[in-house]
Formats: sequence, structure tokens, C-alpha cells
Amino acid sequence: MQTKWWTPYLFVSLAMLGLFVFRFAPIGAALWGSLQETSLTGEVRFAGLENYTYLFSDPTFWNSIRVTLLFNLVINPLQVVCAMVLALMLVRPGPFLGVFRASFMAPMTVSIALTAVIWGILLEPTLGPVNGFLKWLGVPPQPFFRSADQAIWSIIGIATWKGAGYWMIFLLAGLIAIPRDVLEAAEIDGAGWWSRLVFIILPLMKRPLAFVLVADTAINFLMFAPPYIITQGGPAGTTHLLMFEAYQSAFTYFDHGRAMAISVIVLAMILLIVGLELRLLRPKGAH
Repeated sequence: MQTKWWTPYLFVSLAMLGLFVFRFAPIGAALWGSLQETSLTGEVRFAGLENYTYLFSDPTFWNSIRVTLLFNLVINPLQVVCAMVLALMLVRPGPFLGVFRASFMAPMTVSIALTAVIWGILLEPTLGPVNGFLKWLGVPPQPFFRSADQAIWSIIGIATWKGAGYWMIFLLAGLIAIPRDVLEAAEIDGAGWWSRLVFIILPLMKRPLAFVLVADTAINFLMFAPPYIITQGGPAGTTHLLMFEAYQSAFTYFDHGRAMAISVIVLAMILLIVGLELRLLRPKGAH
């Protein structure tokens, strides 16, 4: 049967339609909306780059960028390392392996909003069970979310607990795909566990690690629920992430043009950082 030139496009047409409707169209709408301004009376006018000019002169916005970059600089490699350690622990067969895998993957079954509520209760400085356990160990109670020094690290801890098991699934699949004969040959040649990890496993895991790092970066740049539910961006703006700033602009100050401008900037930052990550993790010889 002779295939028409348009046959392949027919098969991908529905997927491309969904991609356009749910991805490209909202991006275009946000870009156009960021160039507009809505008055208190509801009148919309074309504002050009005024929203961006206002943002780049706003100290609160620059603080949000600083907090967001710090958050991602720590949490992205932390989640990848934790996921890799869990995958290495669970790749070998052993007793109760299914139970351990299920326990590590359990946090992914809980929504990020419910995760924030649960950990907000657990880490409550006065009556939280975590501080009760620390007191039993002889450690003084910690302020956690009420401390400007500990709040962002508490958010990072919550997000890592939530995401590490999810990313472990992808890395575990990559580890299982590594040919056993390659590892066995290295072991026969006298290579220890550390040598096999550094010189065989990690190089062969470069593509799965790159995928996990890129996807993790995109998700963590959009982190919103924990700062909104637990800290409201505080204390002293230390958890004021960009998506929380966009939410406040849209639903507290009703400045939708400014909120859309922040969304466009977040998208540009994600594309830039993901591009750098892909370039750094690109296999040798690839173009």
C-alpha cells in the first residue's frame, strides 16, 4: 500500500492539536496579556513593556528572583542525588524489596497541597510532633517555618520528600536497563563498587539523569503550594517564590498584566536554565 505524504501528519494531528491548545495558546495569551494593563474600572489598554519596566524596578520582584534561584540551586541537585541513592538501594533484588519501593514512592500519591498541610502540622513549632521528638532527644525546639533562616530550607525538605521517590522511578528504570554483563565483567576484572559506579553506571545513566534534572527544574520553578499554604511568602520574604509573587499580583492586587509578565519571565528563566543543563549534560560527540 502506497503511503500518502500527509499520512504521518494525520497520525500526529490530534497530539499537535492538544499541544497547541494546552501549551502554545496559553503561552501566547500570557505573552499578549503581559503587554496589557487593566485599570480599576476594568478597562484594558495596551501598555507595551510597562509591566516589565515596573517589575525590574521593584525590589520585591528581585527578592523573588533571588529566592527562586536559591531554591532551585539547592533543590534540583538534592532531589536528583536523593533519587539516585534510592534507585541504587532498590535496584538489587532482596527481601521486602516491594515494600521498600512502595514506601519510597508513597509520597508521590499525596498532592503537593496536602503535603504542605501535613508538614505544616508536623513542623508546627509549638505543638508539632517533630519538635516533640527533638525534645525527647534533648534537642531544643526549632522554629522551622517561623524562622527567616530555616523557612526556605524547610520548604526544600518538604519538596524533596515529595519528589525524590517520583524521580527515583525514572532512574530505577535506567539502572535496570544497564546490561548486567557489563557490570559483571567489570567486577570480574577487579573493579570495586565505587569504581563501577563512577566509571560505568553514571556514564551510562547520563540520559536518564539529564531527563530527571530538566523535568525537575521545570517543576520546581513552578513551586507554589507550600509557600502559599504554610508561610505566605514569609517570614521577611524568605519564601517569596516567583509563582507566589505572580499569584499575589493577580489575586491580591488584581494586576493581571503584571502577573502574566512574571509568568513569561519564569518561562524564559526555565528555558535558559534547561538549555544550559542540556548543554552541560550532552553526550560527547552529540551536536
